[in-house]
Amino acid sequence: MKELKLDIRTLTLFELADFFIKNNAPKYRAKQLYKWLWKYRVLDFDKMTDLSLRDRDLLRDSFIIKPLKITQKSISADGTIKFLFEIYEGQFVEGVLIPQRNRLTACISSQVGCSLACDFCATGKLKMYRNLTSAEIYDQAFLINEYCLQNFKKRMTNIVFMGMGEPLLNIKNVLQGINHITGSYGMDFSGKRIVVSTAGIVKIIRKIADNNPKFGLAISLHSANDSKRSRIMEINKTNNLPSLLSSLQYFYEKTKIKPTYEYILLKGFNDSRDDAEQLVNFCKKIPSKVNLIEYNKVEKSIYEKSTFKTTQLFIDILEKNNILVKLRRSRGEDIGAACGQLATENTK
Repeated sequence: MKELKLDIRTLTLFELADFFIKNNAPKYRAKQLYKWLWKYRVLDFDKMTDLSLRDRDLLRDSFIIKPLKITQKSISADGTIKFLFEIYEGQFVEGVLIPQRNRLTACISSQVGCSLACDFCATGKLKMYRNLTSAEIYDQAFLINEYCLQNFKKRMTNIVFMGMGEPLLNIKNVLQGINHITGSYGMDFSGKRIVVSTAGIVKIIRKIADNNPKFGLAISLHSANDSKRSRIMEINKTNNLPSLLSSLQYFYEKTKIKPTYEYILLKGFNDSRDDAEQLVNFCKKIPSKVNLIEYNKVEKSIYEKSTFKTTQLFIDILEKNNILVKLRRSRGEDIGAACGQLATENTK
């Protein structure tokens, strides 16, 4: 049986250097190759013109490249663009570009499906297929940025890992993907403009803190009441609010990065005065900020969007207690691109 070729973008720079040395080629070829793979995202060895013909033949005989590609784009009435990305095996993930006055924010995925099954989220109703590779994570950012350059004549300004999947359950590939996005050999994108969102995997938050992250952290909180949070987020049963808070205190002490709490307002469930006051108490434990999010209806969901009056009262309570709060209006709801709606039904 013929041995399957390895995807070259799974190798580190050091592993590529070792490959060239073992094949009697100069070690510096690895840096040239790395630039083609990551800075220019060239997917054909024959187009890597500063490599010798021998080196290109060697690479073609030894490796393949498994790119992620755009198969469909949907544009919302509000200008939001949803991208359908196909991975090598024919499965799909979704990403979103949110154009605003001074910002072009890319929302990208970390997994094909999700294993957490949060009650209000469409992705959580899908089966978990697999983690995305660091290259597939990078490809989403690269391709959305190419779209920005072509259609807005400027680079994207922000990246949020708020698409499909739980980033911290794929932390190795997420961190490596961020390295490719921020590295000078890659997209040279500022880590300060990247936010990784998590449902709250306590031990991984501590691990990230120990490694001096160059990106922001957002927590899908959605309730500061332990019992309520467990009802809508299974993860809270094993990573409850006290342990989550402890990990965030550790994260802030180590990094001085303020976490952002994401809080979807669900009518009659987590939007009362009591809920707001519990959130205030949680926020006061460490410097932080709150993104309140309008709920976007998910098929077969029992939840509904909070009223304007309730939402405003909730905001008032937070602001009176000096909590930095922003309301994130729904974007791309008509194309299933809004927060909590990413769940492609495309299959092969």
